[in-house]
Amino acid sequence: MKDNHTLIIGGGIVGATLALKLAQAKMPVTLIDACPARDESAWQAVLSKRDARVYALSLASINLLEEVGAWQHIAASKRKADYSQMQVWQLNGMGELLFGDSHDQSAAPEILGSMVEPAVIEHALWQRLHEADVSEYLTVIVGHKVVNMDWLGAQQGYRVTLDDGTAIDTRLLVGADGRGSFVRQQAGIGLDTLDYNQTAICCAIQTEKPHQATARQAMLPTGTLALLPLADITETDKANPQHWQSIVWTLPRNQALALIEEDDRYIADKLAAASHYELGAIEQIESIASFPLAAQQAKSYVADNLVLIGDAAHGVHPLAGQGLNLGMLDVKVLCEQLAHDFTRSGGTLWGSNQTLRHYERSRRPHNSLMMHSFSALNWLFVGSLAQARPVQQIRNEGMYRVGKIKPLMRLFAKQASGV
Repeated sequence: MKDNHTLIIGGGIVGATLALKLAQAKMPVTLIDACPARDESAWQAVLSKRDARVYALSLASINLLEEVGAWQHIAASKRKADYSQMQVWQLNGMGELLFGDSHDQSAAPEILGSMVEPAVIEHALWQRLHEADVSEYLTVIVGHKVVNMDWLGAQQGYRVTLDDGTAIDTRLLVGADGRGSFVRQQAGIGLDTLDYNQTAICCAIQTEKPHQATARQAMLPTGTLALLPLADITETDKANPQHWQSIVWTLPRNQALALIEEDDRYIADKLAAASHYELGAIEQIESIASFPLAAQQAKSYVADNLVLIGDAAHGVHPLAGQGLNLGMLDVKVLCEQLAHDFTRSGGTLWGSNQTLRHYERSRRPHNSLMMHSFSALNWLFVGSLAQARPVQQIRNEGMYRVGKIKPLMRLFAKQASGV
């Protein structure tokens, strides 16, 4: 069984999902995560606080989490906020796009996706990683960093050494260790990067008006402003539901860094004004943080006996909330290709060059298209050139026309769902 063993470095959402998927297929897999272990009481301490960050999970990502048995834990926790509409508008133009708007008031609204805090997903996956039905094929090592990777040749694969001296041999090494991937660097794989010179301010807000299960995104001259539904976690919230939201507010870097130094009330007032009071005044604001924005993509997703997935392979602008969803699609395609070639070879091929190249040909062009599309959208709305009258007119007319073509709107919604 050693010949089809897989070692995943990085125990975040994408890496843990891949580990579960392989273990369910009865393929031996080891998952290594540098973060120290948390017991249940430590998890509950984390979950007792509202996280300003949220992932906009597509239907495809939800389906994958359901397949590996994690979504059931998320649903039971009630720490998810399903959304049935997406509203995209520009404040200085006539264009508005509304996805998922149903004229059949008697029918229950179809969800487009669900907003879930990172720790809620991570906790659900942690629970699954320790359940009996996957334990025979799954080894989880936490609290240890990989300090060395030695390639032993195509037949043997890699020998990975941990910070405690433990050495592990693997036929297939998977880098799921994020944007600063150690695996990618050690494999000598280069990186294409694009710095947007923007910074995103992230926070949680309680608004005067309810969000009505709608994800909103305003396209402003300074950058995008996303208002994303958050789950209600306290009894007070549940008595007056749908008022908490996660904010991702993109601004020019200097402007964002200056604003983040102001007091909370000042930031809340500026934020409400920037949204043109779409949901009224902001009554509370919590967990204000910021992070710089850049896109990046590995020059190759694969090498001999090695493959990159998720943020280790690609990172996109957050304006459409698709970063994690692209990583989950990586997991789906990689698993399908590994299983297909393993079965076709009569159980002799695992993680061969042919298999990995097929995965790369499937995922890299798609991820490139998404990355460049988000960059183009950002360019179309932000900066001095985007405010030129001809560009504004083309943008306004384009959004207006697209919004009138219902089949096209349904196609866009389907693409965003990933199914």
